[in-house]
Amino acid sequence: MTIYILKRFGLVIPTLIAIISINFFIVQLSPGGPIENIIAKLSGETSSGLDSVASSKHELINNKNTSSIDENIRKELEKSFGFDKPIEERYVNMLLNYLSFNFGESLILRKPISELILEKINVSLSIGLLSILFIYFIAVPLGIWKAKNNSSKLDNYSTFVLGIITAIPPFLLAIALLIFFASSSFLQIFPMRGLYSDNFELMNNFDKFLDILWHIFLPTISLSLGSLATLTLLTKNSFIDELNKGYVITARAKGLNENSVLWGHVFRNSMLIVISGIPTTLIATVLGGSILIEIIFSLDGLGLLGYEAILNRDYPLIFGILYIFTLIGLIANLLGDILYKIIDPRINFERI
Repeated sequence: MTIYILKRFGLVIPTLIAIISINFFIVQLSPGGPIENIIAKLSGETSSGLDSVASSKHELINNKNTSSIDENIRKELEKSFGFDKPIEERYVNMLLNYLSFNFGESLILRKPISELILEKINVSLSIGLLSILFIYFIAVPLGIWKAKNNSSKLDNYSTFVLGIITAIPPFLLAIALLIFFASSSFLQIFPMRGLYSDNFELMNNFDKFLDILWHIFLPTISLSLGSLATLTLLTKNSFIDELNKGYVITARAKGLNENSVLWGHVFRNSMLIVISGIPTTLIATVLGGSILIEIIFSLDGLGLLGYEAILNRDYPLIFGILYIFTLIGLIANLLGDILYKIIDPRINFERI
């Protein structure tokens, strides 16, 4: 196992380099960029989040018509953003800096990217990890119960409901939850947006904790229900498959009671496929689904920051967030393999 973990860690750096390289050249060769966005802002063609940068250059331009902007102004912007250097030099410098987690400065926000990521990542990770806990603590027991009561009326009804939940996109579910549980038209139980109440700074630590939970409850439910339904059905099918195997019949023939058979034999084997879904669930929740949820609920997390960076073509910020997302994904997959080994010691990764 130790050799396998070392091998996997050895693959982290080349994998990061490969993913960052592909995205670097795709983004660099795509039309548009921060300079074009600033020029468009100065020309009154857009209202993107470039006001602070555009205003600092505004006095250099007398005529706001894009066609009349002096080439010297464009060159000054390129030099300010580092785009005057060849693409190969920018690429090599980026790789060398990223190995030491030096992501540079945001072109638009003019702040260190490491600082921005540290400010925002807590929100995304908190919602993602809370969603995973919610999913597994409900889906696994519910799936086991459905397997034990397979084909009963309650099992069929719950499967029908879970199927409907699976078909609803998380963002649509988030909007529905906002309408019914945060809108004044229905049950105004939870806040519409944000992560804190107005009087947050006046609260004690326990009240602050409860206030944050109150604000992220609806976002967590929005992220969780789809994966919860999928994992419940996966757990049920895995248990049913194990219950029909020969070793279960043998265990029952030896006189073991049902609980011993279920928890001593079936649970460990059936949980392998469920445990394997943890990295995928983590990646989908923290790195994928959180973006739309953070936008809908106005949560100032890493997903929202990445969305704004893409809109503004803030290349260093995009690459910094992508780097962190990729690293989290690789570590999550490695943790999934370690959990495999803990649950089933028969697995020998060192042969891989």
